[in-house]
Amino acid sequence: MSTAKLTIDLNALASNWVNLDAMSEGETAAVVKANGYGLGAPSVGRVLAKAGARTFFVAVAEEGAALRAALGPTPTINVFSGHMTGDTNIIRDAALVPMINSVDQMLRHVEALPAAPFGLQLDSGMNRLGMEPSEWSALRDIALAQNPTLIMSHLACADQPDHPMNVHQLRSFIEMTDGLDVPRSLAATGGILMGPDYHFDMTRPGVGLYGGLPYAGANPVVTLDIPVIQTREVAVGETVGYANAWTAKRHSIVATISAGYADGLIRAIGNGATIIANGKSLPIIGRVSMDLITVDVTDLTSDVTSLQLLGTGQTVDQLAACAGTIGYEILTSFGNRYARTYVE
Repeated sequence: MSTAKLTIDLNALASNWVNLDAMSEGETAAVVKANGYGLGAPSVGRVLAKAGARTFFVAVAEEGAALRAALGPTPTINVFSGHMTGDTNIIRDAALVPMINSVDQMLRHVEALPAAPFGLQLDSGMNRLGMEPSEWSALRDIALAQNPTLIMSHLACADQPDHPMNVHQLRSFIEMTDGLDVPRSLAATGGILMGPDYHFDMTRPGVGLYGGLPYAGANPVVTLDIPVIQTREVAVGETVGYANAWTAKRHSIVATISAGYADGLIRAIGNGATIIANGKSLPIIGRVSMDLITVDVTDLTSDVTSLQLLGTGQTVDQLAACAGTIGYEILTSFGNRYARTYVE
C-alpha cells in the first residue's frame, strides 16, 4: 500500500473525555468542529456520545447537519458561528442550536425561527465572536425573554494559566452574567485545567480530547505510519530534494516516504522534525514536497518498510513545534489520502 496509515484510537479519545469530565462538577460537552479536529466527526461524535457526552459544538451549521446525521435526534448540537444568513433551513431541519453573536443574528433568528432554541455568545475580551458588554446591555432583557439555553464566552489565553487576561475575562464574564437563571460556559480544555472558578455549568473540551496541549495528561489518539517508497545511497557532497536544500556530510542512506504537504504535513516541518523507526529518531531532510518526504535512515541497522511520524515517539505538539505552529494545525490539516483505521 502506498498511502500513509492514520490510526485513530477511539478508546483513548473516550478516555480523554471521561478524564476531563471528572475535573468539573457540571456538564462536559465535546467540541467536534473541523471534522472532529481532522479525525472524522461522525466516528468521533458517536464514540463521545457513547462515553457520555450529551452536548456537542461545531463551527458552522453545515458541520452541525453532518453531525446530526451521524448522531441522531437526541444530542444537543450548538453552532459557534450562530445564525448566519442562509442558515435558517439547516438550523431548522437539523435541530441545531445557534450561539447568537450579535443583535443582527438575534433578530434573524427570532424572526425566522421564533420557537427554535438558541444560545448566546458574549465577548469577554477576546474581540473575536460574541456581543460586547454595551451590545449585551442593550439586548439583554429582550434576549433573556426568549429563554436562551446557554450563555458562553471563550478564553483567549487559557493555554497560559498565569496570563492576566484569564482573570480579566473571568471577571468580565461574571459581570455580564451573574445572577441570571441561564446555564453558563467559559472553559474549553485550558479553562478546565485552570480549576473550578472557570468551570461554571458546562465545559467544552476540544483539542484535549484529541491528545493535544495544553492537556499534558491526555492519552495519545493519533498514530501516523508512512510507507517507504524507495531508499538510495547518497555520497558526500550530493544534495537531496528541491533547491538542493540538504547536502550529505557523510555517506548516507536516504528513504523517500509517501506523504507530503498535500496530506497536511506542512512544508515547515522539514526544519528539524524527526521520524521514528525501531525506536530511533531519524531526521527529516530537505524540503517537504507535495507527495514525498525524505529521511536520513543511515543509522538504522536494518531495512524498514514504513516510518512513524506520529505516535508514542512523537506527539502532534512536538511535530508542530518543529514547524513553528500548534498541534491544532497539524490535526486539522490531515488530508484525504490517508488510509484511516479506527481502533476501539
